[in-house]
Parts: sequence; structure tokens; C-alpha cells
Amino acid sequence: MISDKAIHQQDGAGLNEYYADLHIHIGRATSGQAVKISGSKDLTFANIAKEASGRKGMDLVGIIDCHSPEVQKDITDCLHAGEMTEIAGGGISYRGTTILLGSEIEIYEEGKGAAHLLVYFPDLSTMQHFTAWMTKHMKNVNLSSQRIYVSGRKLQEEVYARGGIMIPAHVFTPHKGIYGNVSPRMSEVLDLEMISGVELGLSADSEMAGLLSELDRFTFVTNSDAHSLGKIGREYNRIRMKEPSFNELVLALGSTDGRRVTANYGLNPRLGKYHRTYCLSCSSILDQEEAMTGACPHCGGRKMVQGVLDRILDIADREESRMPADRPPYHYQVPLEFIPGLGKKTMNKLLDRFGTEMSILHRTSEEELAEVVGDTMASQIVMARNGSLALTSGGGGTYGKVAAPSE
Repeated sequence: MISDKAIHQQDGAGLNEYYADLHIHIGRATSGQAVKISGSKDLTFANIAKEASGRKGMDLVGIIDCHSPEVQKDITDCLHAGEMTEIAGGGISYRGTTILLGSEIEIYEEGKGAAHLLVYFPDLSTMQHFTAWMTKHMKNVNLSSQRIYVSGRKLQEEVYARGGIMIPAHVFTPHKGIYGNVSPRMSEVLDLEMISGVELGLSADSEMAGLLSELDRFTFVTNSDAHSLGKIGREYNRIRMKEPSFNELVLALGSTDGRRVTANYGLNPRLGKYHRTYCLSCSSILDQEEAMTGACPHCGGRKMVQGVLDRILDIADREESRMPADRPPYHYQVPLEFIPGLGKKTMNKLLDRFGTEMSILHRTSEEELAEVVGDTMASQIVMARNGSLALTSGGGGTYGKVAAPSE
């Protein structure tokens, strides 16, 4: 078995490279209390830790429903049982993986729309203090992604006053993205000085985001937004830090003292379920020219969900994308579960041999893969990790698809 810790080779400054997925939902608490209604019941705090550490090979994960009192009971139980420990730099350690305590919160701007924001805190006591404050401004603090009845700027003040950080979530999507659903400029809604990074979302990449000058100052992250255990790590980041912890992440997002995000790994935007404009009447995915007519050329319908690409082109203040010199490269990568023919049995063979999905994707040669799954599947896996598989575009809430080898 290849060790996932092979990536953790110190450079001259004592910094290492770590894999991080910072947006994972809780489906249910151990008590049975629903947290994310659309999330799998298997998505408990303990199960996420086990999946992220054992199968996925993630070093740092953000669980973004830790504001829920029922989830906090689960966290306390894990700590008291000795299965997990809080670490000095912020976060909870489990078998070499650090868990960050986060919350996804919905804000609503009158006359504009709603957006989701991710916030993170260094420890459980701070998160509990934040929950106590939110209870006064939220109808049901037990649930995920709930609307808070204060302004976005007021929420920012409360987060940063407690030593937390904020990252606007899936910023371009028509479903609760701040650009996709609220405003063409983030500065109209939020204080840019109290934003620590920006999450691109499954339907966008760095080049697309480079059409907006407002984003030049921010580090980009791309995360899974997992609603099931299997989706953990479908998008993730490589981050250079001294250790996987809250404090080190803050330094990395600010590109401070050698810490930085060194790579984003994500779906080709064409696979994202909100990439292109979508006709609600006939389910057709429209290209930019078709979307601009105002009526679907296939059925004449006028009810459409504007896609991420088309929204970005609408609000862009540049004709050509511009990338700051320190912007991490964005690597197109198809998750293993998207590969046609790679079923559960084949996946288990790969995991038995190579340990984790990160090992399969980053540290295993095509020849080694072929010894386990044969030449054709090994070639598919290599094409998946370098983004060269044939794709069809997604839109309107439906994911794009990967073409089978014979197509």
C-alpha cells in the first residue's frame, strides 16, 4: 500500500503540502435530528471523519454544519471518547486528518436575492458561542444553510470579532451564489476586507472567474459541497502549510509566510450542474447565443435558469481573463465515481492496493493501475486525473456526463 503521507515532505521552511476539502455537509446527527435535509443520513460527524481519513485520504476537511446543537453534542461525544482531540492550532484531529468546524449560512438582501456564506472557527467553544448569537437571528439553528435575519456585513462583523473567517460559497451558481443570485459586485453586499477566500463552485474555474477584477485580491478554493459520503473530495485543494489546522489555513488563504494554496482540483465546469443556461419548459441546455434571445429556440419557453458561464459573461468587467501571478493553477479532474465502468468492486480493488483515492489520483502510475484493473480502465483513470475525458455539458441542476470509452 502506498502511504498518503508521502506528499508531506518538508521544504526548507518546514512547510508541507496537504489535501483539503472545506465544504462537507452533515445529513443527520446521531440522535436522528435532520441537519441537511437533502443530505444522506450516513453523513454524521463521525462517519465524515472516517471517510475523509480512511478512504479519501484528505488531510483537512471543513464540516460546515457544526453550528447545530445536535452536531455539537456528537462532537463532544467524540472528544470525550478519546477518538478525537482538539489541537492547539485550531481544529479537531482524527487519525491524521484535521476537521475544521464551520457553518453555511444564508443571507438575504432585499430586492436582490439570497446567498450562502461559509464561516469557520478554531474550536468548539467559539462555535458554540456563535450558535448562541445566531439563535437570536435564525428560525431554526438546528438545520443547515438557514437564513439569518441580519445583513451580510453584520454577520461578517460577528464572525471576525470571534476570530473566525468567511468564504462566500459557490459564488457563481444561480442557486444561492452571491454573483449568480444576488449582485454583479460582491462589494455591494459584503465588506471585502472581511472575506478570507472565495469558493468557485462546481460549475466555474479560475479562468472564468478571472473576468471579474473584483476577485483579483482573493485566494480561490474549490470544494465538494458533499451531500453524501461518496462525494467528499470530488473537488479539493492542495495547500502548503506547516500543519493542517485552522491557523495555518488562515495564513495560506492570505499567502502569508510561505503558506499558500498551491493548486485547485475540480470538475471541468462543463460537468457542473449549473454550467449552462437551461430551459425549464423543455429541459434543453442552451448555448450563449440561444440564451440571449430571451426565448428557448426549441420550444419558445421563456422560463430559464441562467447558467454560470452566461452569468459571468453578463457581469464581467473584462473582455479577457486575467490571472494574478500568485493564483494557484486549476487542474481539471474527473472524480473516480464519474468514470464509466468503474464500479464498486473495481474501486475496492484499487483501494485495497493503493490505500486511498488521493493515492490513486496522485501517486500511482498508469502501469501500477493496469496491474489491478487492466489497460483500458487504467487509461481512463489517467485521463480522468488530467482532465482529458470527453464530456457533455450540464445545466439546470443536471450534471454533465463523461463519455464511455467506446463513444
